[in-house]
Amino acid sequence: MRYSTHPTPLLEREHWRDLGGLWQFCYDDEARWRHPGEVIFDRQILVPYAPESRKSGIGDEGFHPVVWYSLTVTLTPEERSGRLLLHFGAVDYRATVWANGSVVAQHEGGHTPFTADITKQAQAGETVEIVVRAEDDPQDLAKPRGKQDWQREPHSIWYPRTTGIWQTVWLERVPETYLRRVRWSSNMQSWEIGLNVEVAGPLPPHMSVRVRLYRDGELLADDRYAVRHTEVSRQISLADPGIDDFRNELLWSPAHPQLLDAQVDLLVGDRVIDRVRSYTAMRYVAVHGNRFLLNGRPYYLRMVLDQGYWPDSLMTATDDELRQDVELIRRLGFNGARKHQKIENPRWLYWCDVMGVLVWEEMPSPYRFTPQAVKRLTREWEEVLERDISHPCIVAWVPFNESWGVPDLPTNPAHRDYVRALYHLTKTFDSSRPVIGNDGWEHVATDILTIHDYADDTEALRRRYGTIESTRLSLEQQQPADRAITLGGFEVMGQPVVLSEFGGIAYIPNHESGWGYSESQSEVDFLQDYAALLAAIHDCHGLSGFCYTQLTDTFQEKNGLLYEDRRPKADMLKLAKSTQGNRTAREMTIDPVLNPYGNSPRWLNRQREPLVLAETAED
Repeated sequence: MRYSTHPTPLLEREHWRDLGGLWQFCYDDEARWRHPGEVIFDRQILVPYAPESRKSGIGDEGFHPVVWYSLTVTLTPEERSGRLLLHFGAVDYRATVWANGSVVAQHEGGHTPFTADITKQAQAGETVEIVVRAEDDPQDLAKPRGKQDWQREPHSIWYPRTTGIWQTVWLERVPETYLRRVRWSSNMQSWEIGLNVEVAGPLPPHMSVRVRLYRDGELLADDRYAVRHTEVSRQISLADPGIDDFRNELLWSPAHPQLLDAQVDLLVGDRVIDRVRSYTAMRYVAVHGNRFLLNGRPYYLRMVLDQGYWPDSLMTATDDELRQDVELIRRLGFNGARKHQKIENPRWLYWCDVMGVLVWEEMPSPYRFTPQAVKRLTREWEEVLERDISHPCIVAWVPFNESWGVPDLPTNPAHRDYVRALYHLTKTFDSSRPVIGNDGWEHVATDILTIHDYADDTEALRRRYGTIESTRLSLEQQQPADRAITLGGFEVMGQPVVLSEFGGIAYIPNHESGWGYSESQSEVDFLQDYAALLAAIHDCHGLSGFCYTQLTDTFQEKNGLLYEDRRPKADMLKLAKSTQGNRTAREMTIDPVLNPYGNSPRWLNRQREPLVLAETAED
């Protein structure tokens, strides 16, 4: 598996340029200006960091509903020929983009990408002035906003806001006709890789798509298909190795995150006019009875809640920081992460693909139920599915969390219908993954029954979830946060049960301000409390997995296994042993968590600079 540095590793071209750096910037609190010619830029900002962050060079967490950006780009000769695309990873919340005074893009949705074709503007001269207006009402609770606080100071479980550009901005040169999108899927039963290609631009005669798949440099497939329309869908058959030991060498899992390199060429005759590099994997996820399945075998989920915030840069991180977080998840003994109320940078998903971390992807919530909120969430969720559907690490979709945005689920049929609608819409987009309609409680449509239970009484947890029978009884009687786990009309049919939030033990040295769901008084106590809690969870045979709260301290929440700067709060090997628990028959897939990359860490070859692992222990 080659190392990728591209902002979108699933669709990588050679000719691209990162536009991160100093841009001109200003606030427009009264929304006075409508055109770039009217704007008075009075400061600079470091893109792609939000102005609320210290790393942006501004660090203003006040209410600023409209912001403006400007950058003049000197184009290379190559960028002034052919077609030039301007990409935005994410702009929160409503963006308008000008190039040399002409509107080239408008987009609504703070977590999903969009692209502007600036070919005409690029061909007009040697420079292009890019101007961005971002509108983001800090108190609008009807838009998907995740953990962004509507109050001036972060409170309770909410954090500082993010306004404007917060993911990568880049230029990319493409031909007149180019590969707009490549989508992958896999079918382990028939031993096939699914390929869907979308082509943009005019379609000349004799056009074809050629796809080559490689495993560690070995050619597995070399197929070519005629292009008759703007979309090509095919199934690429691979030779079935047959016996499991041989199959496992090709299958992707946390124990063996085998990725398949792909090269996709667009040709006219025998002439290549566009080429992208990508990757995929052969893997299968499903639920069967009360178990989650990975590659056809029961697999026990050991996940951690990941908020995706950094103290100086808020929701934005460097690639090294994203990579470090994925490595820390594995070193702490987890095989998965629930990215909470955030659609993370695709680079994080890339590292989860590379290092073998299972991901539950969760849509950031609005906090009101209105027709406008319904339209906004639905539209942006579709864009999320479109962006990330090809990542093998994603094993579940979560459109709602804890009834946020649908607060009257028990009493309002419209709220229940909306959760069901998003559940079925997601299944329509992607039938290959489980969907959790509303994570935590008040289930009306779900493939996995999830529970948020922060009880710190280990014996109470064993009583509730220790056996399949007690777990079923708890589904009927237990009401965490005074919420029923299922609502009338939803039929419990033996679905897997996952404790998708629990723990939250705070260890706060030096009596700093902050909170957790329980508190340890010393590092020794913290290790003991975590060990006792995880031992109880591992004794709960009614569960198919868990998600511990949480990976890092996050602002006022001090319940992380790591501090905000990613320093561990206690010995990582001891924490990992507690996370892993004792081997049981429930987890059929070999997963050497304490040394997650094995004795031959092939993953190190996938990076420019190998990371140094801490000392590891034997299972």
